[in-house]
Amino acid sequence: MRYLQEIAELCEQEQNLEQAMHFYDKAADLFQSEDVSSSANQCKQKIAQFAAQLEHYQRAIDIYEDIARQSLNNNLLKYGVRGHLLNAGICQLCKNDVVAITNALDRYQELDPTFSGTREYKLLADLAAAVDEVDVAKFTDAVKEFDSMTKLDAWKTTLLLRVKESLKAKEDDEDGDLT
Repeated sequence: MRYLQEIAELCEQEQNLEQAMHFYDKAADLFQSEDVSSSANQCKQKIAQFAAQLEHYQRAIDIYEDIARQSLNNNLLKYGVRGHLLNAGICQLCKNDVVAITNALDRYQELDPTFSGTREYKLLADLAAAVDEVDVAKFTDAVKEFDSMTKLDAWKTTLLLRVKESLKAKEDDEDGDLT
């Protein structure tokens, strides 16, 4: 099991994300079969991270949501649920489908009733509203507000920049339509 994870880590160092995902997937399956779910989830998180980087957003969403569901039943892991849901939500935003992100927020609320009271939920809801309104300034303000209290990591920042660039392009298109 560990050797598959080590091969995945080597692929990751070489920036071969597709291969890294393949080996993390095999390692996760083996860890799962041995009932070592924490190691399996670590591998799955890597797969989700790389899937999102490679713009395979739905795969990343499915993995993050699955890990969040599993974590709710574990007292040690349940505090990480909102982080997994935030990651899934950011991937939803990358798909540029406002209905999907709104539905996802509803699902996350059903999954974890405490989620709607979190800063992560507020960030996703504010970003979804900004995307819906095609408002880059509102999007930027929401990210800055969150980042001022909880520093966003490079992965989240990269994905949020993708959403912002897409939003800017839409905003520019709309401005062009008015003239």
